[in-house]
Amino acid sequence: MSNNEFNKNEDALKMAWSFIRQKLEVIAEGGGFKAAQKQREKNKLTARERIDFLLDENKPFVEIGAFAGYGMYEEHGGCPAGGTVSGIGYVSGVQCVIVANDQTVKAGAWFPITGKKNLRMQEIAMENKLPIIYIVDSAGVYLPLQDEIFPDKEHFGRIFRNNAKMSAMGIPQIAVVTGACVAGGAYLPIMSDETIMVENAGSIFLAGPYLVKAAIGEDIDAETLGGAVTHTEISGIADYKFKTEQECLQKVKSIMSKLGYFPNANFNRTKAIAPSKNNGEIFGIISEGNSKPYDMKDLIDCIIDENTFDEFKEDYGKTIVCGYARIEGWAIGIVANQRLIMKNKKGEMQMGGVIYNDSADKAARFIMNCNQKKIPLLFLQDVTGFMVGSRSEHAGIIKDGAKLVNAVANSVVPKITIIIGNSYGAGNYAMCGKAYDPRFIYAWPSAKIAVMGGEQAAKTMLQIQVAGMKAKGLTVSPENEKELLDKITDKYTAQTKPEYAAARLWVDAIINPADTRMLIAESIAACNHNPEIAEFKTGVFQV
Repeated sequence: MSNNEFNKNEDALKMAWSFIRQKLEVIAEGGGFKAAQKQREKNKLTARERIDFLLDENKPFVEIGAFAGYGMYEEHGGCPAGGTVSGIGYVSGVQCVIVANDQTVKAGAWFPITGKKNLRMQEIAMENKLPIIYIVDSAGVYLPLQDEIFPDKEHFGRIFRNNAKMSAMGIPQIAVVTGACVAGGAYLPIMSDETIMVENAGSIFLAGPYLVKAAIGEDIDAETLGGAVTHTEISGIADYKFKTEQECLQKVKSIMSKLGYFPNANFNRTKAIAPSKNNGEIFGIISEGNSKPYDMKDLIDCIIDENTFDEFKEDYGKTIVCGYARIEGWAIGIVANQRLIMKNKKGEMQMGGVIYNDSADKAARFIMNCNQKKIPLLFLQDVTGFMVGSRSEHAGIIKDGAKLVNAVANSVVPKITIIIGNSYGAGNYAMCGKAYDPRFIYAWPSAKIAVMGGEQAAKTMLQIQVAGMKAKGLTVSPENEKELLDKITDKYTAQTKPEYAAARLWVDAIINPADTRMLIAESIAACNHNPEIAEFKTGVFQV
């Protein structure tokens, strides 16, 4: 690659990340400046300020779900970050999950995506046996959308079911009540191991003063009904009370500092070595729009410890790269789509980013090897799908693809997925998309997630719509076809963007490519907290 081409690629990807970063800065404002000011007038911190106070200095905080709800609830005034700020960080030296209601967004009310995001954070805590800290300040369910958040299996009530399950699993849960905690939401802090309340601010009750008045005619204020004094001195529901949020959060740090040491998975780790390539070089590998082939091994060299890549079956199944490596000293198995156009063992040309029979066969075998050796797996996705056509079908591409999907689905070691570029169709599944339970899944700004590429999809949908119009006796001119194609293409393209995926939590976060190595290392560190690895079984393979 020439220096000019590298610089063009670098500029394009840095610009793409700049656009994402600008959106994140707006999201970080929550309900806006005025709402934040109202918080401060009440001597209350914002959700992000509370988390900042808790976190250890000079330790990474990985925010999860910042794009949750992005562009989804405009008719309701929006729901930045799903009304919740959450992620994985360190408190008193302990890696943990933190979930904080954002009171500046609709008084912290729960939208459907809020529930989904909170369940995802609990899932991360359960899968990785990480302690979890809840900072509660919520008005409860957002009533205009109550039917989409209240009764189903993956709705609001599942939060409290998970509280009980995590308690039985021995996962520490600490709740800090900094504001309202109403109705069903009152169960979350009380089902945690320890509950801390802010005097004259935090409140916990099944029904607030207005509802109590309406239901039984009793006149009572919120503090007397369910404030910090009531619950620490009368009901005994809460464990500690303090006059300020800072004192409450300091108590959390104290509790975390006394946690015992739990067994871990003992994933192999040695002293970290810097990558062979400069971290900034990662921006120059992929072309704008991901329109040109590139060598995935160049990208791998940017994130792994220098001279640690041990490639598996290098000369076989070349459109998927497999190999063992280390990242920040952690041993890891890498499964990555190769975008170069190259010859296979028979001398036939193979398109990059496509999974062929031999590639699927190799990757399935490698995944089984990593499970045998208890080595976590990293999937680097840039896949357009499986090879199609009579030749591939006759060679049994479905059978070989099923082997790979079977191995991915039944893998018991932790899986981490990074979507670098394309993530199309069954390729998304085979390379451990969200449906295949990766412990963590991140996307670059260059990611595209869809059933198929935009051009092919738009033309397919156009053919269907035009055929339907003609069947009704309507005339479709070339101009009408072009107008319809442009409309379909624009809609489909918008749905393939990483922001669209992140808004719906198909990915945990859109990340700065320069942070890829750090995020993988932090993810493995989180996975290492869970010592329980089941026996690996794949079920029936067609051979």
